[in-house]
Amino acid sequence: MSTPYTLRPLVAADHEATAHLLHRSLVQWYQSRLGQGSRFGTSHEPFRLFPAVYAELDPGQAVAACDPASGELLGVCFVHPRKTHVAVGIVATAPAAQGRGLARAMLTPVIAQARRDQLPVRLVSSLLNLDSFSLYSRLGFVPHTLYQDLALAVPATGLPGTAPTGATRVRLVTDPSAAARLAALEHELHGLHREPDYAFFLRNQVGDWRVAVLEDAHGALTGFLVASHHPSCVMLGPGVARDEAAAAALLWSALDAMRGASPVFLVPCTAASLIQQCYAWGARNVELHAAQSLGPVPPSRGLSFPTFLPESG
Repeated sequence: MSTPYTLRPLVAADHEATAHLLHRSLVQWYQSRLGQGSRFGTSHEPFRLFPAVYAELDPGQAVAACDPASGELLGVCFVHPRKTHVAVGIVATAPAAQGRGLARAMLTPVIAQARRDQLPVRLVSSLLNLDSFSLYSRLGFVPHTLYQDLALAVPATGLPGTAPTGATRVRLVTDPSAAARLAALEHELHGLHREPDYAFFLRNQVGDWRVAVLEDAHGALTGFLVASHHPSCVMLGPGVARDEAAAAALLWSALDAMRGASPVFLVPCTAASLIQQCYAWGARNVELHAAQSLGPVPPSRGLSFPTFLPESG
């Protein structure tokens, strides 16, 4: 019996096929399970951003599953090795190839390498998609943080109400040398080290990124938040904050800078006051997401804001 698929690294020649696959996979799953396939549009073009970003950020790390006879791309798994962990981003299979074990097959070598390196594997998954949640659970992943996925149509005149305390101290940074400072704060609060990510955002060569920081009256960093302004992915994150007050100031500034757009962002479900503030600004719930880990989870303080692009936390 012939092998149903082969695994190899994703290469630049696969990017167009990857965009098509991501679009088809999402539309098919959300339409067949929830009747919501239309939320991803009719074109694959917005999904071209994903392989482009991942190829720049983690070249050679993504896994491709292909038909051994035709070479057709059947599945992709984006992988982000970091000093403190290995993150798994989007895992997608072509609708026609579902049920053949591709997702597990693509994840197996990733998990094996992480175990050899003695690193935990982390990911964030939608709780609407119980198929993927069940797969991760069977592989040993355990949820540790629940996030509300919020969407907000920012009025052209800006957010309603008064800016939170501290919002006037939020400022943009563009110098890639600031990446070490951002990474140090995240490591302090959440035990994760992602300096390459923040250098990537600050270089701002693939995509359209804004990086905002908040400092206290003495100049100490109390939080930061990345925002994607690219039309294919209007979203906030990643970011961290020492407390809900700092998080509110960062969110306000990032959202108010997106007037006329409809960004999405993830907020920890335990941040009750912050979530109520987001509702007051006009945010609504879209989904729930769970951060999961295969391996130990470092102690965490403050708040974190995950993102869908790149999913490296």
